[in-house]
Amino acid sequence: MSTAIVILNWNGSTYLQQFLPVLIKHTTLPGVDIIVADNASTDSSLKVLEEEFPAIRTIVLDKNYGFAGGYNKAFQQIEADYYVLLNSDVEVTENWLEPLIRFMDENKLVGACQPKILSYLQRNCFEHAGAAGGYIDRFGFPFCRGRILGIAEEEKGQYDSIVDVFWATGACLFIRSEVYWTVGGMDDEFFAHMEEIDLCWRMRSRGYRIVCIPESSVYHVGGGALNYESPHKTYLNFRNNLLLLYKNLPNKQLENILNWRFVFDYAAALQLFVTGKPKNALSVMKARKDFKNMMPGFEEKRKQNILHATCEIIPEIFQKSIVLEYYLKGKKTFSSLVGK
Repeated sequence: MSTAIVILNWNGSTYLQQFLPVLIKHTTLPGVDIIVADNASTDSSLKVLEEEFPAIRTIVLDKNYGFAGGYNKAFQQIEADYYVLLNSDVEVTENWLEPLIRFMDENKLVGACQPKILSYLQRNCFEHAGAAGGYIDRFGFPFCRGRILGIAEEEKGQYDSIVDVFWATGACLFIRSEVYWTVGGMDDEFFAHMEEIDLCWRMRSRGYRIVCIPESSVYHVGGGALNYESPHKTYLNFRNNLLLLYKNLPNKQLENILNWRFVFDYAAALQLFVTGKPKNALSVMKARKDFKNMMPGFEEKRKQNILHATCEIIPEIFQKSIVLEYYLKGKKTFSSLVGK
């Protein structure tokens, strides 16, 4: 089975110089290729790749297609049984890849998996984007085993078991290429943020499992393309979160959930405003407006997702609100939230 590790790079020359040598050192299995797809960088990325990593295959895209579109364009030029989406700001560890390949080889119904994602900056803590596997609550808000809202737990081996999850992080996503294209790849219109959750929802609704393999671990810097405080990041997160709900929720749940999201989103905008982030608050409002304008263009995608869904009830969707559990009940760890 062949594996293509693909780094989608955009103005990440510093990260390439820092983390690509580590990836090369710790990726020595036969049948594994490392590829950098450059998303029309304007920094020295291409020069760095040419001069410092001449043996690494480079795919040069003609413009910035975003995370979703960039990977779709790159994968169209790559033949492999497995794809690994790897952020440029990820530091892999020794033997990081072997457990992922072994598990996927042995479990044919698993469509995708991820390693344990730890923080590069606080190496004893989980990292925000993925931790030990991703979930969503019934209102569409994502959280992780090891990270609830803005709180990342200290890593103490508490989530070292292999478990089924709802989504695997795009920071280091290991996926069968056949499954990737069967469910339609990532949605170009998302551009960036939440696209891997949308992809994983389509996989889960069609019966594919998604798993976290904590035997493998990597360190993620996070916020490499957009700072966590960026109003544009806030905009993309809220807009795309609403889009993934519209695309994937069963008919009988959609109206009720979107009505509740109206309440939650305006409450979030108010909180951002009173805490001194007026631009982020406006981003939430703009996200809701643009979501409504984009809904007609997503009707056919929604029809296709509902048509091809084979399981309406997905056990990895938390049937409560993490916002209410967090703020009203003080449940700020995954184990306190779900009881395990």
